[in-house]
Amino acid sequence: MKATLALENGTWYEGDSAGSAGETGGEVVFNTSMTGYQEVLTDPSYAGQIVTMTAPEIGNYGVADEDRESRGPKVAGFIVRQESPVASNWRADGTLRDFLVRHGIVAISDIDTRALTRVLRTAGVMRGVIATGDADPRDLVEKARAVAPMEGADLVRGVTCEAPFDWEPETSPGGEFAPAPERRAGRPLRIAAYDYGMKWNILRRFTAHGCAVRVFPATAPASDLLDTKPDGVFLSNGPGDPAALGYAVESARGLVDSGVPVFGICLGHQILSLAMGGRTYKLKFGHRGANHPVKDLDSGKVEITSQNHGFAVDPQSLPPEIAVTHVNLYDGTVEGLRHRTKPVFCVQYHPEAAPGPHDADYLFRQFLDEIEKRA
Repeated sequence: MKATLALENGTWYEGDSAGSAGETGGEVVFNTSMTGYQEVLTDPSYAGQIVTMTAPEIGNYGVADEDRESRGPKVAGFIVRQESPVASNWRADGTLRDFLVRHGIVAISDIDTRALTRVLRTAGVMRGVIATGDADPRDLVEKARAVAPMEGADLVRGVTCEAPFDWEPETSPGGEFAPAPERRAGRPLRIAAYDYGMKWNILRRFTAHGCAVRVFPATAPASDLLDTKPDGVFLSNGPGDPAALGYAVESARGLVDSGVPVFGICLGHQILSLAMGGRTYKLKFGHRGANHPVKDLDSGKVEITSQNHGFAVDPQSLPPEIAVTHVNLYDGTVEGLRHRTKPVFCVQYHPEAAPGPHDADYLFRQFLDEIEKRA
């Protein structure tokens, strides 16, 4: 079936349908990972976005249920250059196309994703629409211009959990690449975690490091988490504009003042930054992929990291008590912060390696060491 992608700047691309029939709109972004497309599709941080994969062929290893990062796909749409005709993987439960159709994800293939990526890098990410079948591209351009912008969007409420729950690793396969260590506390450390659209491999990594995690909805007040007497509190990744999440920022401010060790990733990093007096701004085309170099300013070491974000923290807005700990070597943007006197730190990238390298897994150990030092 024919499919068309139209952008708000008036350009359009014609290709073939690679997923469910229909029409969808969202912010068109690109991801430079060569593998990990299933993790991308099921990452709640991509809510409201149409994701372009820059790798020339996608789908060659199919889809495996244990590789998902949430209960199902959260992307608004999917764009690939070429859809693999086979799924060669003994772990696969089906093909990429079957997965997209089953979950109602509209997708397009057989377009020049290199040209599309150049447009997005030059002009910046923009709103777009994918439609299958016969459609007037000019009408789709107008529909793209009517898509709600990402600035000011609270997308967290649509992906967070409905009620608190305890993470049960025995019902959540995959993701563990190291045995759980013996903690100095002699028991599993208790982590209270905010779910702003959390990837499951974060929970798997906490389990692998010897923790018991209770997950809370994004709208829960800080007192709900602190009432459980956690050893530490975690703020997760998630979609949308951090500046639109006043309720989350207020809760984070209460956590910072509580004295309990706090660790944030991605959107959690941005929310903590706002809670500690900083500002955020929208990047031109964001960072999305599994190959972004980040420098640790304390050690001088460079980590290859997995990233997915369209907003960043303005370093000039940070008060003196907040130190920048990591920077992106592509564009110098802030990738990590810590409070100089309180047990609070955060990073913009994803140390849970789903998809991506394991360079930054030490951040989980760093958080737990801080907890045990205080305990």
